[in-house]
Amino acid sequence: MNKKVIVFGGGTGLSCLLRGLKQFPVSITAVVSVCDDGGSTGILRNEFDILAVGDIRKVLVALSQTESSVEELLNHRFKSEGTLNKHTVGNILLTAATEMTGSVQQGIELLGKVLNLCGNVMPVTESNVTLSAEMEDGSIVDGEHFITLSSKKIKKVFYKEKPEINNKLLKEIKEEATLCQKYIDECDIFASKSEHEKLALKIASSCEQTLSALADEIKKDRWISTEEAMPEEHDSIFAKFKGTDKWCNSFWEKNSNTVLVVLVNNHDEDNFVVGTGKTINGEWTTVPMLLKDRMHVAYWMPFPKFEPKEAKGEQEWFIKNF
Repeated sequence: MNKKVIVFGGGTGLSCLLRGLKQFPVSITAVVSVCDDGGSTGILRNEFDILAVGDIRKVLVALSQTESSVEELLNHRFKSEGTLNKHTVGNILLTAATEMTGSVQQGIELLGKVLNLCGNVMPVTESNVTLSAEMEDGSIVDGEHFITLSSKKIKKVFYKEKPEINNKLLKEIKEEATLCQKYIDECDIFASKSEHEKLALKIASSCEQTLSALADEIKKDRWISTEEAMPEEHDSIFAKFKGTDKWCNSFWEKNSNTVLVVLVNNHDEDNFVVGTGKTINGEWTTVPMLLKDRMHVAYWMPFPKFEPKEAKGEQEWFIKNF
């Protein structure tokens, strides 16, 4: 059975990659972004209220197994003074197939039969989405074409409308995930491994269970806002010289226990990461490193208390011997 590869991308880069990838014995699924709104694609989007067909057309041509003359035909761009000026044959055919079948996905499959594709092509969404960008000066630019023309520095990009993922794509990803898990379950991962490798795999399994338990605790939403409270600090083990009351100036006096933290971008509250951290004399130190000009600690929670399911003996043996 051929290995399955799912590739995500746009038109130009993805099509170049697929031309090489189709030479190998793999089963390909190409997932195409559909935000382009310039040239022929932009005109067809406005007139027929459909997804961007230009990038999809490039991927279809890249995966086709037809004569080169057919590829040239699909990529042919009209040059006239009329309404067909700058339109490509492939874009028009895909628009027609979409109109005939009622959806872009079915239109792709119809045109794919003609082109004898060596793989599957799917738009990431069937929603007619618009890519927007917020610039550093606060202005909003709508449309991929106009974003690329702008000379302003981009702060963030986002979809103007809320897209819905292509149901067929979602189904395929879930099926592949199930097959992968089944394959892993059926394989003896400990076969032909050294004793040290077997032990490392067992410890990795224990770590996975620990992280899973940690994730379950986090989902219970016990986060504490830093505006409401900070972790309780205690005397640092480095604070005083052993056996004396004299403070050691080269170390900190007070610190908290390590806790889970949420680091939020100072300019975009929807952009955040979860990490670990503690306070030292009232100031946060975190992993990943806290860059105060870019982010701040917004929430924290104590580490949940739970016992790993695996026996500790193997871990203790590993630590002792390595």
